[in-house]
Amino acid sequence: MKNIVEYISVYAEQTPNPETMKFVFNRMILPDDAQDFPTKDTSQTSPLAKSLFEFSFVNGVFIMNNFVTITRLQGQEWEEIIPIIKSFLISYVEADEPIAYKKAERIYDGTESQVVTKIIEILDTYIKPAVENDGGMISFKSFIEGVVTVELKGSCSGCPSSTVTLKKGIESMLTRMVPEVKEVVAEGA
Repeated sequence: MKNIVEYISVYAEQTPNPETMKFVFNRMILPDDAQDFPTKDTSQTSPLAKSLFEFSFVNGVFIMNNFVTITRLQGQEWEEIIPIIKSFLISYVEADEPIAYKKAERIYDGTESQVVTKIIEILDTYIKPAVENDGGMISFKSFIEGVVTVELKGSCSGCPSSTVTLKKGIESMLTRMVPEVKEVVAEGA
């Protein structure tokens, strides 16, 4: 019986953040997990991220499910970078190299009131899929005195349109669907 070789493919997809590009695989590389590496120093738990930071043009790495989002250094052109990254990612995954060593922790671990449960459900159902489609991730951090704090990762981190998305999209939806919510802010913004 012949061994069937799995064909690995990767395509590049633009994100709303001009400094990031989403590289999508035809299979899962980090199922049910997401890990953000905004600097080379943070990449110690991911051999893939650590290897990507060896490229002089890589300024950030975000890995989730079937994609890797790369943030480039300013002054670098995507036309030059994309073929290099695609080739590297295909070779890396075909060689069955490890992606990451630990599963990301769940960010919110407090007692979940009915309001918090509803906020998390709305984020998971309506907002996370759209953010992931753009190469990023949003995580619930806290709900205190009407203010929802979220964390933005991947292409959302530093994206010029993330403030508009946060206020006009996410905050608008949450304040409409959960009357107790008065404002939504991004951690560190």
